[in-house]
Amino acid sequence: MNLKRQLLLVSLLTLVLPWAGCQFVRETESALRATQQQMLAGTARAIAGTLAQYAEEFPADDPERVGDQLFGHRLDRRPSIDGYFDDWPLERDSLREMRGSDGPIRFAIGVHEQAAYLYVEVSDREVVYATPATIALDDGPRFTDRVVLASINPPYRQEAFAFAAEAPGPLMAYLRTAFGFASEPTVAAFWQDVAGGYQLEARIPLNLLGTHLGLIVSNTGDARRPGVRSASYTTDTPGRFVSVLPELDELAARYVQPGMRMIVTDRLGWRLATAGGLDAGPPAGRTPADPASAWLRLAYDSLVEPGTEAALAEPHASGREQQPYVTRALDGFLSPGWFRSAEDGRAIVAVAAPVMSGPDTIGAVVLQQGTEAILSLTNRGLASLLNVTLVASLLVAVGLLGYASWLSRRIRRLSLAAEDALDHRGGLSASLPSVSAGDEIGDLSRSFSYVLRQLGDYNEYLRTLASKLSHELRTPLAIVTSSLENLDHEPLGDEAAAYTQRAKDGADRLRRILAAMSEASRVEELIAHAEPAPFDLTNLLESTVDAYRDVYGTRTFVLESETTSARINGSPELIIQMLDKLVDNAVDFSGDGDTIVIGLSRSERGIELSVYNPGPALPERMRTQLFDSMVSLRPDSGDRHLGLGLYVAKLIAEGHSGDISAANVDGGVRFTVTLPVAE
Repeated sequence: MNLKRQLLLVSLLTLVLPWAGCQFVRETESALRATQQQMLAGTARAIAGTLAQYAEEFPADDPERVGDQLFGHRLDRRPSIDGYFDDWPLERDSLREMRGSDGPIRFAIGVHEQAAYLYVEVSDREVVYATPATIALDDGPRFTDRVVLASINPPYRQEAFAFAAEAPGPLMAYLRTAFGFASEPTVAAFWQDVAGGYQLEARIPLNLLGTHLGLIVSNTGDARRPGVRSASYTTDTPGRFVSVLPELDELAARYVQPGMRMIVTDRLGWRLATAGGLDAGPPAGRTPADPASAWLRLAYDSLVEPGTEAALAEPHASGREQQPYVTRALDGFLSPGWFRSAEDGRAIVAVAAPVMSGPDTIGAVVLQQGTEAILSLTNRGLASLLNVTLVASLLVAVGLLGYASWLSRRIRRLSLAAEDALDHRGGLSASLPSVSAGDEIGDLSRSFSYVLRQLGDYNEYLRTLASKLSHELRTPLAIVTSSLENLDHEPLGDEAAAYTQRAKDGADRLRRILAAMSEASRVEELIAHAEPAPFDLTNLLESTVDAYRDVYGTRTFVLESETTSARINGSPELIIQMLDKLVDNAVDFSGDGDTIVIGLSRSERGIELSVYNPGPALPERMRTQLFDSMVSLRPDSGDRHLGLGLYVAKLIAEGHSGDISAANVDGGVRFTVTLPVAE
């Protein structure tokens, strides 16, 4: 892994800062929310204690009959009596549903000022209207489609409001008492035919209604047959009519604080009073469409504890509060709630406290308050935290990345300069960068420079060692040789003569060795003073290969030329000398009868001259040292091989702006010399 990636990974450690800050924000939000819940809990207990004095205002039926009870929704405005629900200030979720003979029956009861409003949707495949003779009847030989609202004050008063229409439009309501049916002019009603049934809307004065109400719908498809009766209650008498109590409503309005909503329920969860309201909208003056707000909300959602969906904190459309924390309060326990909107992050803290009358729970007080203040504070802290840490992290990451790029560039320049510091002759050809720097890279560069200078001096010494030895040994060798020649003129015994002859043979071998050692120096001088001229290598090879066939009769020489013209710039004599070294090497490593192939071809790099010989493969460890001075792979030292032949071939190839290489091929070794084409 390079330095850039390493330092980039190190820069990720700066993310610990925003993580720690986020943990702090989360703990702060939890602490603030807990404090707000404690405050609401204290307020709820105090209000519940006050409401306990109004125990008579908390009536409740048998819990087994909770489904029979009807709830009167508080209406903020007066609906028009036209048979439609669209002008009711309620959602359609507020409609209660019961099963009818031809489909579902939906209805709702609302209370506004001193009147109750009834809305009924009936699924009816065929509406059977009443006649003047049967419109007020509830039994007899003929039947009609009708809606009846039963009103009872146990144990004595039992009445019913019957609604049957002779045709769509306004209709007269009939009140049935113990004395019979009579029209009730204070009740306004409207019958509206719709596809698949009809809709009924009515307004009834509250003083005409009893404490228990029940809805009955009779549906018949034929006036000669009895209709099917559908009722909202399952026993002989209707359930209790539950609605907002003015006394409790006024009392709740006095205790509720700004930004707080209070709900008072009976012991079955039916709402008896509602006061106040929650602060709406996202905090800190932002809208959900604001990108900054959306970003903060996402960050906030990932930090705070998840809560129940905020919509569940709203008063239930049915009029009966059944949230778990309210149910627990109705069981006699103080219970908190925590709600949060998934859309805009709006959060609500809620507390439900039981209203006790002695040992019995008669109702519950629910206090709800928005956490806009907490969320606003959290958002401001979170925004500052994210902005500061994000900018800091980016600056650190960019700084480390830039520093890594600068550092890696210095190291790469030093690496490339170190690779190119020594030329092919072993001399120091370039200085290293950052030598004057005062840091560790400068120390490394100076160390490399020192080592390279030492290496260059040593390579120069090795390069000139042969010529120096040749020069230094030539005079002592001449003295030894002349002394041995003088001994030939002196009378010597047979044994002394033999020793003298051995000394003369050794001197001759030394002379040949010195000649070989000085050959490289002469080649360098020849290359330096040679005047290159263009010539055709093809013709030169043809004559040279013929000469090799005569000299090395035990080998077979083959010339494979893939080009008819191979013109290069250089010295033909030096090229032949280079080829002699390669052929001499091929002969030494091949056996009698082997075929040595000399090839000539063109490539993208230039003219390629190759010499192939069968024989042992080159050791991998020696392939890079094969063309160095005094390196030999011959199994015997001999008196001719000092490892200078391939070195001389390398000098000649590079002197002609080419290069030489060796490679193992099937069954042997191929030496390839690449020379540039003459322009």
